[in-house]
Amino acid sequence: MGPSQAPAGVPMFVGVGIPSYERRCAEIINQTALLTSELEGADLAVQVPSTPDWTLNQLLRHLGHAHRWADVMLRERLPEIDFSRNGAHLLSSYAGEPASVLIPWLQEGAASLAEVLRSVDPDEMIAPVNGHPGPRVWSRRMTHETVLHRWDAMNALGRPFSLDPELAQDTLREWTGLALPYAFQRWPSETAPLAGSGTVHLHATDVEAEFLIDLTGPAPVVREGHEKASVAVRGPVLDLVLAVYRRQPVAGLEVFGDRELLDLLLERVRF
Repeated sequence: MGPSQAPAGVPMFVGVGIPSYERRCAEIINQTALLTSELEGADLAVQVPSTPDWTLNQLLRHLGHAHRWADVMLRERLPEIDFSRNGAHLLSSYAGEPASVLIPWLQEGAASLAEVLRSVDPDEMIAPVNGHPGPRVWSRRMTHETVLHRWDAMNALGRPFSLDPELAQDTLREWTGLALPYAFQRWPSETAPLAGSGTVHLHATDVEAEFLIDLTGPAPVVREGHEKASVAVRGPVLDLVLAVYRRQPVAGLEVFGDRELLDLLLERVRF
C-alpha cells in the first residue's frame, strides 16, 4: 500500500535513504552556508548554551578548525589519524572577532574540504577510522559536525533551525554507529554501568528510521529496524538527534518502559 492509499489515522512517512558520498560533500558546503547566512550582525560574544565553555566566536573557530583538520589529513594522504594536527579545541585566544572575518574563513574551509574529498577515491585508506576508509568517514563526520554546530549557533542566537529528513536520519545513524561505540572506548568508567543493562529503541515518527541499541553485552550492538526493547523513545527524527546529542531534553518525546535506562544512556554517552 503506497502513501496515497494510507487509511485515515495512519501516519504518512517520508521515505529516506543514506545520503550519497557526493551529497555529503555538497552538504558540508551547504550547511556551512546556512550557518554563515545568519551571522551578519550577530553578537559572537554570546555564550553557547549547549557548549557552555565556548562563546559563539569560539564555536565557529572550533568548526572551521575541524574542517581544516580533516582537509589536511586527506590532502596529505596520511596513513593514520594525526591528532596533533587538530586545533579544534585550542580556542582560548579567539575573542572579539567580527563576523566579516569568520564568514569567509568558514566558507573557504568548507569549500576546500569538499574539494579534497571529491578529488580522492572515497574508499582509499587515508586517515582511516576504525578500519574504515577515511574519505567516506570524514565526509559523513564533517557533514554532521556542521549540522550539530549549526544548531548550536542558531540556538544561541534564538534563530529557527530546520534539517532535511534524509540528513537528520543519517545524523542519528552516525550517532549509533560512531558516537555510541566511541563513548564506550573513550570513557569506559562512565559507560560501565550501561553494560548488561538492557535495550533501547529509537523510533522516528516522521521518517522510516528505527534503531535498537543492545546493551546486554560488554559493548553496544546496534541493529536497524523495529524490535521490542526495555525502553522505547518515539518522536520526530530531529528531536531524537537533539536528545541523543544532549542538545535538548527528552521531555517532548514519547517514552515507554524503563525511563531510568534511557536517562542513564543519555547521561553517560557523550561525544
